Amino acid sequence: MASAPLQSRKNRTAILAAIGALAMLGLGFAAVPLYQLFCQVTGFGGTTQRASEGDAALAARLADSAGARTISIRFDGNTASDVPWTFHPEHPTDTVTIGQRDMAIYIAKNNSDERITGTATFNVEPEQAGAYFNKIQCFCFTEQVLEPGQEVRMPVLYYVDPKALDDPNMEGVEQITLSYTFHRALDLAE
Repeated sequence: MASAPLQSRKNRTAILAAIGALAMLGLGFAAVPLYQLFCQVTGFGGTTQRASEGDAALAARLADSAGARTISIRFDGNTASDVPWTFHPEHPTDTVTIGQRDMAIYIAKNNSDERITGTATFNVEPEQAGAYFNKIQCFCFTEQVLEPGQEVRMPVLYYVDPKALDDPNMEGVEQITLSYTFHRALDLAE
């Protein structure tokens, strides 16, 4: 008789352990998208913001009312070691009016004899500027396919939010660096 309650407790413990293991597995899979969402919302780690044309128009009106202040933007381009591309900004620096839309052009060339699909990761330095650096259009939003020897010009339409002027953490920031690194995209067809 005493073995029935003991067996019941063992079964309950086994079920709870299985539920706990499944919960940890689920959290493991959810960690990356949740971290990306956190970074996008807060600008943590230099993650830029994604904006619409309407957001850009509002920022321009705010900038006009705040007065024209400029900031230097430095552009950087890199490739992972397994991506045989040449990738660089057309102009390494630009001076922009805070709140006004501007465009940077990056140039990529596939130096190999094979078709390569790449995806760009990006970062903004200093980190606190990520919350105010808004991209309206960017090649980094989608994968890029370059045929052997193909060279392309890739635009980034962006603005720096005028709210940066009110942030004490942005005080003294005279230059923002926008950096991209191209990686090979996973080929799911293989």
